[in-house]
Amino acid sequence: MRHATCLGLLAVAAAWGCANGSERAYEYAPDMVRDPAYKAFAPNLATRDGLTLQLPVAGTIPRGYQPFHYQAGEDEAARAGRELTNPYRETPETLEKGKALFEIYCVVCHGDQGKGDGPISGKIPAPPSYTSDRVLAFPPGRIFHVITMGSGKMPSYSAQLNPDDRWKIVSYVRSSLQGLHEAAAPVPAGPAGGPKPPPQPASAPTPHAPDAAPAPGGSASGPTPHAAAPDGGKP
Repeated sequence: MRHATCLGLLAVAAAWGCANGSERAYEYAPDMVRDPAYKAFAPNLATRDGLTLQLPVAGTIPRGYQPFHYQAGEDEAARAGRELTNPYRETPETLEKGKALFEIYCVVCHGDQGKGDGPISGKIPAPPSYTSDRVLAFPPGRIFHVITMGSGKMPSYSAQLNPDDRWKIVSYVRSSLQGLHEAAAPVPAGPAGGPKPPPQPASAPTPHAPDAAPAPGGSASGPTPHAAAPDGGKP
């Protein structure tokens, strides 16, 4: 009898909650199903400041964003030249990509050979030639700073070019237009905004004597294994 009563109540509840197609069915605790929706810029009584769209937490940066800890100006450009290292090697892939980007963003002012004779150079103060003594002395990091922060009449191109693409342009300018060649040392992504190093493969640590001193840059638990550089030009 007890089971029959329970089944009967369930059947009544199921029938009561059904609709005939033109009416909405009954719901239990509908507020738990449909929350009130607020538009982004509408007032909101549920927040402390009365705004729906909230500011991000202080110090928040976008996913994938790499901070650039240098300001505009001659002194900061010189500091960037001393501290930043190009993480790309001069591979055919890197130089080809750098050339393509240079032709899109730089040729209009600098010219295809970097002599400051681009199509609009006569309408603006002409940029210096890449082969001038002053610009030839610029380290890679300083050129990266110029692309990132701008210099003189040249605006910043950080919105148009991500850090990887800026470094590829630096590689192309240094190698193909200035005739300067250098081997890049692998560096991790950091303030320079360079590409991230490839993940280290999982492998057992190299055996070492218990009383052996750790290698420079390593730890007391043994030397850190290094991954070989991939063929894409990144260290």
